[in-house]
Amino acid sequence: MPATAPPTIDALHARYEAGESPLAILDEIEAAIAALDDPGIFLARPDAESMRATARALPAFDPARFPLWGVPFAVKDNIDVAGLPTSAACPAFAYVPERTAPVVERLLAAGALLVGKTNLDQFATGLVGVRTPHPVPRNAFDKTRVPGGSSSGSAVAVAQNLCTFSLGTDTAGSGRVPAGLNNLVGLKPTVGALSTRGVVPACRSLDCVSIFALSIADARRAFDVARGFDVEDPFSRALSSAPASAITRVAIPRPEDLHFFGDAAAARAWEAGVARLAALGVAIVEHDVAPLLDCAKLLYDGPFVAERRAAIGGFFETHAQAIHPVTRAIVASADRFSAVDAFEGMYALRRYARVAQALFEEVDALAVPTAPLFPTLADLEADPIVPNSRLGTYTNFVNLLDLAALAVPGPFRADGLPAGTTLVAPAGHDSRLADLGARLFPGVGGVAGERLA
Repeated sequence: MPATAPPTIDALHARYEAGESPLAILDEIEAAIAALDDPGIFLARPDAESMRATARALPAFDPARFPLWGVPFAVKDNIDVAGLPTSAACPAFAYVPERTAPVVERLLAAGALLVGKTNLDQFATGLVGVRTPHPVPRNAFDKTRVPGGSSSGSAVAVAQNLCTFSLGTDTAGSGRVPAGLNNLVGLKPTVGALSTRGVVPACRSLDCVSIFALSIADARRAFDVARGFDVEDPFSRALSSAPASAITRVAIPRPEDLHFFGDAAAARAWEAGVARLAALGVAIVEHDVAPLLDCAKLLYDGPFVAERRAAIGGFFETHAQAIHPVTRAIVASADRFSAVDAFEGMYALRRYARVAQALFEEVDALAVPTAPLFPTLADLEADPIVPNSRLGTYTNFVNLLDLAALAVPGPFRADGLPAGTTLVAPAGHDSRLADLGARLFPGVGGVAGERLA
């Protein structure tokens, strides 16, 4: 689709109201994919005729009944779509599901048009977007930089206007880091708000389906359609839809808790983002978040990494050599932990949860940098582990502590690259975060979107 016209839901519906057909939108998407020539974004796509047939079969245009009528979207390739392979970026693991994941079914029933399944860090293990046996999706702003992962293809597809929104997953930051590195909104809902049935697990007790969009409004509309209790998903839970009070008091990390790993441009962008938040009239309070950063280490440096081993279980035992070397090493590290370690990790997590509870008794939300640095592809060639770990500094603790989060585009870095701010609140406070996010970023993101000064 033309980079000069981001395909927001309202923009598309205005075109449909004026008499345009979804077939024209699909033609624009095909032309845009061909012109972009990035083979790393999609791993599987419906054939052109089946997409056109789906578009022709849409009922009469009625956005009140079908709020996503004619809206193109993409799905991370660890989420099932009947008839299309699910590979989790591991060809030896691939299968063709007979059932579509409920979260996707809800979107299709609302009139959305699936345009493809997207690349990822294999088995959703990574925050860089380069741990794939396929070509790496190119960052929408600088092809020498990482696209962010694990939902790399889903983020780049939206940033490049190849679809209006996309589904990712987020266990450790995979729905937030790629948003921050591609000037997008990344909605990481409360765990269980969106069904994870039909999703290849990473850490099943922590996984959630996430949403990338060009605007807060579009992310909210997709979320409102996709959400819902799923009795067949043991981790699903219903969220209240009651109106939420405004967020007026926000914590930020103390200076000693801010770690940018030598990336001065990221540090300055963070300061500008805090100033923008304060300009809304929100009270900003520096807070000790060191315990949250310590909690984050449980995910990869502690026994919770064993849940990744459990997720792919027998496949790891029989197909270890088919797994990306970095992913294989991470999953294999689970062997060093015992059942005793697992229980001690659970006890530690309960202690950290009390710290988080105390924090949110003092403030309504926490704001953190979405990504504290912006690695290059060369950085990852030289060291495939450390830059990835650093990207999770302000994301890894969120699902462990049962928190909701929303990544929003922030002021651009001095080097012209995007940066972002992530808002965090207790489980169930998704709407409150979206309300504040819409004030903080009222515009449109992606390559043709708003660049905050």
